[in-house]
Amino acid sequence: MKAIVNTADRILELLDYPLPEPGAGQVRIRTGACGICATDIEMIDGWSRTGHPSIPGHEWSGTVDAVGTGVDAGLVGRRCVAENVLADGGEVGFEHPGGYGQYLITEAANLQLLPDGFSFAEAAMIEPLAVCVRAMNRLGLDYLGGSSSGALVRNTSALILGDGPIGLLMTALLARSGVKDIVVVGGRDARLQVSRSFGAQYTLNYRDLGGDMVAAIRAKMAYEFPLIIEATGNPVALTAGLNLVSREGKCLMIGDYGLSHAAFLWNLILIKEITLLGTNASAGAWSEAVRLAVNGEVHLSRLVTHRVPATSFADGMAITRSRKGDVIKVVMDWE
Repeated sequence: MKAIVNTADRILELLDYPLPEPGAGQVRIRTGACGICATDIEMIDGWSRTGHPSIPGHEWSGTVDAVGTGVDAGLVGRRCVAENVLADGGEVGFEHPGGYGQYLITEAANLQLLPDGFSFAEAAMIEPLAVCVRAMNRLGLDYLGGSSSGALVRNTSALILGDGPIGLLMTALLARSGVKDIVVVGGRDARLQVSRSFGAQYTLNYRDLGGDMVAAIRAKMAYEFPLIIEATGNPVALTAGLNLVSREGKCLMIGDYGLSHAAFLWNLILIKEITLLGTNASAGAWSEAVRLAVNGEVHLSRLVTHRVPATSFADGMAITRSRKGDVIKVVMDWE
């Protein structure tokens, strides 16, 4: 098989690799498509979690190609996605080879089947959608339009910091939950336009807000927010969110902050009685994410702005790294 292999820091190579064989309880997937995630870029550039060589790709979709012992042979030929965390605690696309390979191995128990003909490119976006479904569960909000818990009630307002795929998907789910006023702050006008199509009532480009983002948002919106979604991974944005959340409000951290340390006044949380929540990955959220995607209740196609053949991965990487205004998600097609 062919695989796009991270052979050294910042180096990717298209190499011939042995075709993997599924063991007991496992399936082999023929990759249909794989998204290029910001986490992939971090991995490729060099980090301590994985070494070299490694095969990235956790935003994948594909077709069951072969099954190991104890697995229903009727799965062969079925389109699917899957939860990436395996029984040993490692993840497909990180510790285990992912969708940058023409084939990959995962566990049959993790599979989520898709209808025949469902777009591989859209299906690759189910992974970030599952991340956001888990985030909604962490918040206690019903993304199906039902009731919410705690101090958060329907018809509340929310501020989303970040216009990347996660921020955009959180916009869609919050709108479905009945949140009345959603404000999205980002840095790319094309993405902010997509956020409006997903349900944001107001958008702000932080480049137009001047040096004091908190003061500028307060001046424009004239109220604080019961709910803040911090989806940038920028500690400055997190601090801004804590200053903008209302008394007894919730601030959800869904960005990756790397090795950053807290730089805000702890008494801010104490005095305003803020609930600060973290959410990570997508455990327990895949079946609902698949349902939302398959039923067209969240339009994942709006996230896929660029597609390239997997063999042209260098072009896909260049587009992703360019940070041009019209780029949301680049997907590599194996089929």
